[in-house]
Amino acid sequence: MAEAESAIGAKRLEACYIPMLDYAEAWELQKAYVKEIDEEKRPETLLLLQHPPTYTLGTDRHPEHLLLNEAELKERGISVYEIDRGGDITYHGPGQLVGYPLLYLDAANLDLHSYLRTLEQSIIDWLADYGIEGGRKPEYTGVWVGDEKIAAIGVKFNRTRTRRGFVTSHGFALNIKRGIESEGFSGIVPCGIRQFGVTSFNELTGLELTVEEAAQQLLPHFCRRFGFSVPKLTGTR
Repeated sequence: MAEAESAIGAKRLEACYIPMLDYAEAWELQKAYVKEIDEEKRPETLLLLQHPPTYTLGTDRHPEHLLLNEAELKERGISVYEIDRGGDITYHGPGQLVGYPLLYLDAANLDLHSYLRTLEQSIIDWLADYGIEGGRKPEYTGVWVGDEKIAAIGVKFNRTRTRRGFVTSHGFALNIKRGIESEGFSGIVPCGIRQFGVTSFNELTGLELTVEEAAQQLLPHFCRRFGFSVPKLTGTR
């Protein structure tokens, strides 16, 4: 498999993989890092991790797209959070690579649409390494393989206090594990989209790639698209 080209002499990125982190803790961690990046106390950062079973509802939320009642959620061990990213409801859980890019975007060259497309493209590039033709649907965000979504994207642009621009938070959820489609997505209308399905990398390829392996492989593609040198993926925060 061809390795993504490293950006020589490019910007510095800190990248961290966390095998499992509660959603509330990850959300607070993002907020703290956004502040530190704004104050130039920390480099731009990519958090790659997994969450316990969780539904998150973004600012375009439609509660009717959550199909389980309180008792069913408790039985399945799924937490629910209303959060400050864009988009509707989605699922996070074991077997899914969640990425939170915490990047500074200068106001002078701000293109929010381009940021979303670049995030999608880094995942499309990685899928192409395996011969998978990932793409977009014009009316939706995320990465699709045919009529099935493999990666959901929902972000927030946090206006900076000490610099003139924004720091991004939230990000993408890339389905790796076979079976994740029925484990978590069956209890919701994912992103409010009824007419299309959800898929996973292992389902498409027949492989048993782990989430950590996917994180290691995706990182160079992310760095190349965003102009970072490729850092070592650490396991600590």
